[in-house]
Amino acid sequence: MAETKSGFGEISYVLGILSIVLAFFSPFVGLILGIIGLIHSKKAKAELSARAKKLNTIGIIISAIMVVIVTIIAIYSGLNALDTLNLPTN
Repeated sequence: MAETKSGFGEISYVLGILSIVLAFFSPFVGLILGIIGLIHSKKAKAELSARAKKLNTIGIIISAIMVVIVTIIAIYSGLNALDTLNLPTN
């Protein structure tokens, strides 16, 4: 049983690191991994799981910020693309 709880802490720690790294390259994936890691860190009660909880929280926050930034950039780029089409107005 102790082996399983330790495994959740290690899995959560790795997912926390991955969520921070992927937040900059693929924020949606980073957000999902951060949430999964946070769930796993709550299952384990080791010192490693406390560190993992911090990493996952940081990964979720950075991923959420990056999702907002990417969405704003996509909307802005789409609006600029529509402006450059020079569509006739009625």
